[in-house]
Amino acid sequence: MLKKYRNLITILIFLFCFPSKAHVDHYKNLNLLEYNLYRNDKLIGEHVYSFSRLNDEMTVRSEISFKIKKLGVILYKYSATSDEFYKNDKLVKFNSKTNQNKKLKYVNLELKGDEFVIDGSSNKSNCPSSFIIGTWWNHSILKAEAQISAVSGRIIQQKVIFLGKEEILIGNKEYNSLHFNFMSTDPKLSKDKKLNIDIWYDENSLVWLKSSFNKKGRWEYRLKSIK
Repeated sequence: MLKKYRNLITILIFLFCFPSKAHVDHYKNLNLLEYNLYRNDKLIGEHVYSFSRLNDEMTVRSEISFKIKKLGVILYKYSATSDEFYKNDKLVKFNSKTNQNKKLKYVNLELKGDEFVIDGSSNKSNCPSSFIIGTWWNHSILKAEAQISAVSGRIIQQKVIFLGKEEILIGNKEYNSLHFNFMSTDPKLSKDKKLNIDIWYDENSLVWLKSSFNKKGRWEYRLKSIK
């Protein structure tokens, strides 16, 4: 019985934490997000989002790069760029190119009617426009039934669990955050394809603060700067 009430409280907190009409207009004053990327607590790269606007249109440019080294030798190298195009707060187009240790991947996505048409390196299909591109800066991903991989275009059915409010320290600054876990719901996925990641958003601004996951080591994104 106690567990039942705890679950109910969690659901109520989740519903009240985020507006029912969440959209990118919430970030209308955001210009830049910079993140440091760590593996096993060692800084290995960075991820930068830049925002530009013109009338009712907004473009979000993403650039990420990192290297894993051992004894000065590069064992793994990753770089990716992407552009999200929004009009009247709706995603209308997305393009990405990724070099994953010399393996090239891509996504070209376009809104047509009520569907996204996806041309990706691992998926070519249509999906509902309620699905969302898996770029963590947009908190609308919390309410999406599924996300679209920004690397390959594959569809990731997801379950989101609200883990509670937390005070977290990033650098020398404390944040009041909302902590969530994202998990894949498709039991047929191989272990390396399954989503299992913790995400923290600022309680007031809903800016993505931090994320962590385990995959051949512990990986963390930590907010570096915001403008």
